Amino acid sequence: MTTIAKPSDGTIEAVPHEVIRFTIQIDDTYDNFRKRYEEAVPVFQSDRFADLVKEGADWRTVLEATAENAPHDFIIYWSGDFTPLMRLAGDRGRCVEYLMGNHTIAQTMYRYNPAVMLYAPLRTAIFEDADGVTWFTVDQPSTAFGSFNTPQITKGGLTLDHALAALLDHMGVSVPSALQNS
Repeated sequence: MTTIAKPSDGTIEAVPHEVIRFTIQIDDTYDNFRKRYEEAVPVFQSDRFADLVKEGADWRTVLEATAENAPHDFIIYWSGDFTPLMRLAGDRGRCVEYLMGNHTIAQTMYRYNPAVMLYAPLRTAIFEDADGVTWFTVDQPSTAFGSFNTPQITKGGLTLDHALAALLDHMGVSVPSALQNS
């Protein structure tokens, strides 16, 4: 069977949308908070999930493995500490960025529009300002996913809002009311 691709008609969709970014002051040192964050949000077990893909595991098995990997609903898929590189320019602040998410939550949105992966996983950062104050920053998930104007995707964004609120609460961090009331 031969599939013939339909020629593109050059359609471009432009979707303006507002995203709310939360930047929360942390009552802890940069190093301590980073350690606590990385304990609460473990690294993605890539070998384990690669084996599940290779085996053709059923989705129930993936859900169970994810729950074990993500005790607080989130996994770190990637992190980058930009401090050493920025120090070469004389900058003294510290910052580590993360891609944090949960592929099983993303899947509930992906089926409606695979482009949701633009916002999944979530980008987060822990940084220390010039005064030595530690901050955590993240965009509110529902404000990003709501831009797809699909109720099921919006619902997934709200699920992420609530999971993020629970994570912050677990870590003893001030939880923005918009995450709790969404």
